[in-house]
Order: sequence, then structure tokens, then C-alpha cells
Amino acid sequence: MDPWRYSTGGISIALRVTPRGGRDDIDGIETLANGRAVVKVRVRAIAEGGEANRAVTELLAKALGVPKARVKLLSGATSRLKQVAVDGDPKGLGETLRKLTSKSGQETED
Repeated sequence: MDPWRYSTGGISIALRVTPRGGRDDIDGIETLANGRAVVKVRVRAIAEGGEANRAVTELLAKALGVPKARVKLLSGATSRLKQVAVDGDPKGLGETLRKLTSKSGQETED
């Protein structure tokens, strides 16, 4: 199951973020212990003053080829688990996300 949902104006993505992860990258899809699928994202920024959230939105905007203003944090501002909305063509965004997440393969966390 994909960790993103389609809507008429874009997609909503479930993320698991690792701040101070050494690099800014999308590491694929992970299945959490509760069975929920998330996109694994790591950023160099620290989780202080919104720095990591800003880095996450910038990374997603660049990776998906959309302006930063189209990426919005919906929930999880102070949590590793976040929900992000991306405005744009849902089908195109979904295909791009599938390519970005499949490059790393899938891992499962028990």
C-alpha cells in the first residue's frame, strides 16, 4: 500500500523523518510496526525551531519538481511522523514519488 493519498488538488504523504541524518534524501518506503506505510526521509537540519520541517518541505519540493509554496505540513510539526500535502497533478506526483521511493527498495521495521 502506498504511503500517499490522492485528492483532486494533489497528494497527501505520510513521512517518517530523521533529522540530523547526514544528508538530505528520500530513503524509500517503510512499514511501521502498526502496519502503516510511510516514506522515509532524512535531512541534515536539526529538529529545532522548525529547521528540519523546512528542510523536509524544501527536499520534497525539489524532488517532486514543484515550488516550495506547494508543499505544506499538515500534521506532526514536532514529531518524526508527519503528514504533508503537495499541490499539483496527483497522477504525476504519485508517479514521481513511486520512482523516488523504489530506487531504495523496501524495508520493513518490526
